[in-house]
Amino acid sequence: MAVAWRYSLRVGTYLAKQKLLRRKHFPLVLELEPLFACNLSCTGCGKIQHPASVLKQRMSVEDALAAVEECGAPVVAIAGGEPLMHPQIHDIVNALVKRKKFVILCTNGLLLRKKLKNFTPSPYFTFVLHIDGLKERHDAIVEKPGTFDECIEAFRAAKAAGFQVGSNSTFFNNDSPQDVIDVINFLNDDLKVDQIQLSPGYAYEKAPDQEHFLAVEETRQMFAKVFGDGRRKRWRLNHSPVFLDFLEGKKELSCTAWGIPSYSLFGWQKPCYLMSDGYVTSYKELVETTDWDSYGRGKDPRCANCMAHCGYETSAVLATMGSLKESIRAARMGA
Repeated sequence: MAVAWRYSLRVGTYLAKQKLLRRKHFPLVLELEPLFACNLSCTGCGKIQHPASVLKQRMSVEDALAAVEECGAPVVAIAGGEPLMHPQIHDIVNALVKRKKFVILCTNGLLLRKKLKNFTPSPYFTFVLHIDGLKERHDAIVEKPGTFDECIEAFRAAKAAGFQVGSNSTFFNNDSPQDVIDVINFLNDDLKVDQIQLSPGYAYEKAPDQEHFLAVEETRQMFAKVFGDGRRKRWRLNHSPVFLDFLEGKKELSCTAWGIPSYSLFGWQKPCYLMSDGYVTSYKELVETTDWDSYGRGKDPRCANCMAHCGYETSAVLATMGSLKESIRAARMGA
């Protein structure tokens, strides 16, 4: 509870400041990718498709911190690749926590128990483990038997050590609504995950498997059934009610990819980490030279089936902050 309210207060204050300054484009979460290498080859991910010379590279601590300071986002989500393969990842995390940035480290869990001693619990720091199904389904997606069991053991070890631990689950068109319900029930009731994140399988153009991404109507139908019978009210979902409404087709939102910019070994990616429209060397250049109005469903055919958090979570947050009714609903959901 203390962590949730600390986060809400910081983000709320930050958003109020942006409104007061009349800024149209501003970062809410920085997606930081300090490497592309990974110890898994998930079917829905394209990061490890880079050449070996790129996969060997690691972002320096100095470059990572400079990117965070440059854009000024209050939240930093560290992804990859597998961040725990970076030999200085704990130095990056510790430096950001010292600056009182909210840090989310996304990991598949395989190295977590080994690396746990390098980190210190903090209300500003959360491990988020990728759990994309129950045992058989998860291991099939990541293409490595035993990954699910190790991920669960890593979760329990991190919780026992006093860390805030969340989960992130991506679902595809060969997952049934009951599959999704079973996974969330397991995360919520059995593991007692602190924050549960959900995502429809988005059309990531470099991913090896292009056949099982969800179309918009498939996403809406799936989540309408998943959230039925009042289930979403009892789950500890780390999303605003507006974004959940969006997933099940109750509300329409416009893409605000500028809210979650991506910085990697190549620089600032235009317009988001799901697309390949080039890179620029500064956050200022990213904001000022990207034609943000040309992206999103109905504008760019590549965005036709996207309902991903990088485009729509900021939209949901802004819709919540702009409505007293939605703000109250979000506060009750987090209580």
